[in-house]
Amino acid sequence: MAYHRNYNRAQSGEPKEFEEKVVQVNRVSKKGKGGNKISFAALVVVGDRKGRVGVGLGKAADVSSAMQKGVTYAKKHLITVPMRGTTIPHEMRVKLGAAKLLLKPAPPGSGVIAGGAVRAVVEAAGIRDVVGKILGTANKASNVRAAFQALRMFKQTN
Repeated sequence: MAYHRNYNRAQSGEPKEFEEKVVQVNRVSKKGKGGNKISFAALVVVGDRKGRVGVGLGKAADVSSAMQKGVTYAKKHLITVPMRGTTIPHEMRVKLGAAKLLLKPAPPGSGVIAGGAVRAVVEAAGIRDVVGKILGTANKASNVRAAFQALRMFKQTN
């Protein structure tokens, strides 16, 4: 489930350049000398819906810091996605670790037909018509990274 993050921009009057979507928040713990050390990992997708998108994983002792770290990392590692109208230029198959992903162009008006992890990345990039299928693992982090890798590999064809 994706959560939208809107900081106090309404009060500051600052325009929101990027849309931030939290794909997953994971509570992790490790054994330490004084007991369990609990921290959080937040997987965040950042995009301007005009062809730029980034993915970040932030880890911290509390959720909000983890999300902020993920957003900061994602903004530093943005990519520009080539598009043909409202869809992608061509079909793409990606295998990244256990994640296998298929992205196909769709006719205008089709919408984003894809699972949650891939949908977050594709929508943040501003692609409005695409068909996506996750064929490998159900791990959201792996699937988001695979979708990001697929968008990075596109070539503009006219």
